[in-house]
Amino acid sequence: MGSCFSSRIKAAESHLHHEADSNCVDKTGNETSGSSSKVSSSVSVPRTEGQILQSSNLKNFSFTELRTATRNFRPDSVLGEGGFGCVFKGWIDEISFTASKPGTGMVIAVKRLNQEGLQGHHEWLAEINYLGQLYHPNLVKLVGYCLEDDHRLLVYEFMPKGSLENHLFRRSSYFQPLSWNFRMKVALGAAKGLAFLHSDEAKVIYRDFKTSNILLDSNYDAKLSDFGLAKDGPTDDKSHVSTRVMGTYGYAAPEYIATGHLTARSDVYSFGVVLLEMLTGKRVLDNNRPSGEHNLVDWAKPYLTSKRKIFQVMDARIKGQYTQEAALKVAYLALQCLSIEPKSRPKMPAVVKVLEQLQESGDNREKSSECIG
Repeated sequence: MGSCFSSRIKAAESHLHHEADSNCVDKTGNETSGSSSKVSSSVSVPRTEGQILQSSNLKNFSFTELRTATRNFRPDSVLGEGGFGCVFKGWIDEISFTASKPGTGMVIAVKRLNQEGLQGHHEWLAEINYLGQLYHPNLVKLVGYCLEDDHRLLVYEFMPKGSLENHLFRRSSYFQPLSWNFRMKVALGAAKGLAFLHSDEAKVIYRDFKTSNILLDSNYDAKLSDFGLAKDGPTDDKSHVSTRVMGTYGYAAPEYIATGHLTARSDVYSFGVVLLEMLTGKRVLDNNRPSGEHNLVDWAKPYLTSKRKIFQVMDARIKGQYTQEAALKVAYLALQCLSIEPKSRPKMPAVVKVLEQLQESGDNREKSSECIG
């Protein structure tokens, strides 16, 4: 990183050195995180796959620039909102990276953190520490940041199709239900992103894999976002990272909730939950569903290995778009990822291979004569 960037980030980190990993779970399942160490590896892999950047090219924006780019953070520019604050749509010049007129230049997403509370500051630091040093086609690109007085903002590439969560669960004319083929494309892209994070080059545990953190570009290519809860994986001969429980209820692995022992297999469990949500079109937790169906994992598991029962849990909106064989393969993959025993879960490269083979074999394509349901 450039000296200016490093010095400013180190200054911000110094405010939190005594708060390292002081994490807690709030009532909504959104957790606050401690500061994370930077990714320091200089080893790289081919750029088409992923890369540990030896230096960051992040743009240091002024608050005035981002205020102009977002039209003074106008309410009609809001793309989303969370515990960290709001995300606004904005525009910058593609060459100079200065603010441009609305509708011209490069579209960006600007996350403006709440000025109160440690959660936003911790997340802000973690985002820069990881996304500022990691490159992969299935990770959202961090363009720059703003650290000025009490203002802390992050600037990302704009993802025009929004989140997987919206496409799966939001009922509106804007968000059309994703087809089976698109769901499998998204699953594969997200799996590749996780596999890169878990690789020997990166050694990062994502810790918050869920549908709202999977963003889609104009081609429905998936990119992982929001690295506020990410942690460096275990080093040397350690088998896990010990930390307070963080993540989001429903997605966190049971052994992690019970012990605080975090491993890459914890992310694999979360991937299984998301894969199950994609198959069923149902949220992992929903108290509005009938009794016995509130927890998607507990309810759906008995159906996932039965040729006769599998269609009973499949999303009705994609009826006729998949073969029975393809549905069973994906359902079994989800079941493996959701294994109670962490060591029984596949590693992410194996998950990627299964999803790739599914597409390459043609099982992922529509075959009306063989479709179930």
